[in-house]
Parts: sequence; structure tokens; C-alpha cells
Amino acid sequence: MANRILIVDDAAFMRMMIRDILTKNGYEVVGEAQDGSQAIEKYKELKPDLITMDITMPEMDGIAALKEIKKMDANVKVIMCSAMGQQAMVIDAIQAGAKDFIVKPFQADRVIEAIKKTLG
Repeated sequence: MANRILIVDDAAFMRMMIRDILTKNGYEVVGEAQDGSQAIEKYKELKPDLITMDITMPEMDGIAALKEIKKMDANVKVIMCSAMGQQAMVIDAIQAGAKDFIVKPFQADRVIEAIKKTLG
């Protein structure tokens, strides 16, 4: 069975890029969210195997959303996505429980490598 993934990013273009990479590599994208609070709702509803989460979003950022989702499910698997130059935020995300991170613009092989590693 394909691993079920939730994509969280405020930019529709970025969600589309990740969706393309994932579906071409046999993963099932079960949902998308455009901010942290939507991510929490979608996580409750869909129970995906993994979340790709943008760090910088309006309403609620990815790190705050990650912390909330961790409270519901300590074993949640989240890969953070960040733009270049956000190293401090990446460190915060890892400390908050993210399993890995990928840098924008996305490189398909790096995205798949991070997902395979995280899903084990």
C-alpha cells in the first residue's frame, strides 16, 4: 500500500511541485493544507503516514503546527520544508520533533531520500 502523505505549504505552486514528485514516485497524497491550523485539522481527519510541512506560513507557522500535532501523536513523522537561509528555524523544527528537512527549491531526489529515510 502506498504511503499516505499530507502536504502543507501556503504556496499552491510549492504544493503542486511536491505533489508531482511524490505521485511520480508512488506515494499517495491524501490532502493539502495552506497553513498550520489547517494542517492540524487535516491531520486529525486523514491520519497520514507523513507530513511535509512548510516552516513559514501565515496564521500558524509550521513549527507551531508541528508542536500541536506532536501533542496528539508523539510518533508523527514530519519533514519540514524551508527556503535557503532559514537554518535557525530548521534547528527549532528538529528540536520540536521534525524528522528531517528539505530546502526549497525542491530537488526530487532529495525529497524522496528524506521521505524514504523518515518512513524507514
